[in-house]
Amino acid sequence: MRAIRALHELGIEAVAVYSTADEGSMHVRLADRAVCIGPPPASESYLRIPSIIAAATTTGCEAVHPGWGFLAENPAFAEACADNDIVFIGPSAEIMARMGDKASAREEMRAAGVPLVPGTEPIPKEQAVHHAGELGYPVLVKAAAGGGGKGMRLVHSPEEIEAAYSMAQAEAEAAFGDGRLYLEKAVVPARHVEIQVLGDSKGGVLTLGERECSIQRRHQKLIEESPSPALSPGTREKMEATAERAVRAIGYTSAGTFEFLLGPDGSFYFIELNARLQVEHPVTEMVTGIDLVHEQLRIAAGEELSYTGRSGRRGHAIEVRVNAEDPARDFMPMPGKLERFRPPLGPGVRVDTFVEDGSIVPPYYDSLLAKLIAWAPDRDLALSRCLRALGEFEVTGLPTTIALASEVIRSVGFASGEYSTSYLAENADLQAGNTVLKEASGQ
Repeated sequence: MRAIRALHELGIEAVAVYSTADEGSMHVRLADRAVCIGPPPASESYLRIPSIIAAATTTGCEAVHPGWGFLAENPAFAEACADNDIVFIGPSAEIMARMGDKASAREEMRAAGVPLVPGTEPIPKEQAVHHAGELGYPVLVKAAAGGGGKGMRLVHSPEEIEAAYSMAQAEAEAAFGDGRLYLEKAVVPARHVEIQVLGDSKGGVLTLGERECSIQRRHQKLIEESPSPALSPGTREKMEATAERAVRAIGYTSAGTFEFLLGPDGSFYFIELNARLQVEHPVTEMVTGIDLVHEQLRIAAGEELSYTGRSGRRGHAIEVRVNAEDPARDFMPMPGKLERFRPPLGPGVRVDTFVEDGSIVPPYYDSLLAKLIAWAPDRDLALSRCLRALGEFEVTGLPTTIALASEVIRSVGFASGEYSTSYLAENADLQAGNTVLKEASGQ
């Protein structure tokens, strides 16, 4: 839906692909044309490169926008597009391959002078205990390929590492077809802060500030905001300058995101490059006024960035991911039929979604239903506006994370801006709805 709307705003015809599970989806209805590419399992539809290329060529498409899931960071898909004279709206397959492998990405970033978390090369399980001892516990066992929290385990002692390695390896092989793992020193407590970048084919680079993404479950983000309440102006400039240097070092084009861990002492370390548009990109759009999908399309068409350096920013934005999950049951996905879906309205409120009354949420794909983004001139008002909008958000038929998001935003730790990636794990009472409310401040 995000790509279709941007294309229509620019007067470009949009062709959607869909599996039989998504035949009634909003994106199928609102596209100019739609092509079915297979049955519900992703491996038989959305991950089948020949089917997507066939849909593009038979409908005369000039370009493919990969979104942010499935094949979005698959170099073979970008190569297949190029082989069929279709523009891939993203970085080159060569850059994607280099940066998609976390081990090689670490080496490229090291060469570019980007600070790294202490870690290893991909290692076999029999070497894990030795290397973990050298790094010092806790450590993260991480998949060399892929992302999104898949193939990752936090380990606190030697007794845990073999089981954690086996589980992470099985998950990585299933998700990415690549079971290589490496170890990384866990930064505790840490915040997850990322820098949005744009690069054009002429060497122009624009950085668009940071997003704070530390409210997570199972290493996957639930709430994001910009700017980060943890960054000083000096640290922000250093982080942006680091991302700009990295973009230039690897010759990156299109939209991308450099993810960093921020330590309690203000030091930061490169985690990975997401060579695509992020789910949380709307918070950057709201504070910069720059449409990132429009920019992706312009760059893919060979145009230069309108300006380079640092983008201007105004106000504060916060995004809440509304998932069809039950927080009280360890965020178990809850597919089914939505009876009623009424998103909030009003000043400074944006909702990106693909569902409506009566939509079927299939069990085959991600549980994300919608993204609620609230903008205001300052953080306090943005939080109040977000809470107001969450209170108006009406979803029936399936459990969602709406109530949890309200509890988190009301909590003292979040409202003060003093939280880390372990915030939800350390405040399990939030999932039961037992939160300590922020003191009244006249809002």
